[in-house]
Amino acid sequence: MRIAVTYENGTIFQHFGHTEQFKIYEVSEGRITEGRVVDTNGSGHGALAGLLAEMKVDTLICGGIGGGAIAALENASIKLYGGVSGEADEAVKALLEGRLDYNPDAHCDHHGHEHHGGNCGEDKHGCAGNGGHCG
Repeated sequence: MRIAVTYENGTIFQHFGHTEQFKIYEVSEGRITEGRVVDTNGSGHGALAGLLAEMKVDTLICGGIGGGAIAALENASIKLYGGVSGEADEAVKALLEGRLDYNPDAHCDHHGHEHHGGNCGEDKHGCAGNGGHCG
């Protein structure tokens, strides 16, 4: 299993489409065997799903994420755990232990298909758990 986390300074970066780094975790027999940070090299939005697919990632943990990126991840058969915040390493451990607190609806339906600019403002827009921001 290979898990990617949107990453910034040890924590889960809250805007998938704007993340500059992923931390990639190799998992074997339910345990993390390796973790490395990779740059996105300026890839954004839908291109990030392709980058993850090229790296053979099968699971993504992130904060906010837009509808276009969700569709791209689904097309790449990458399982999404959105609306997560906190330390990246702890989130992966929680996922492996079956106790990850995530929001299956952590995206912003009121934005256009590829529009990811700005602040959702309130949880009623589906951005719970990520500081009110979409990405």
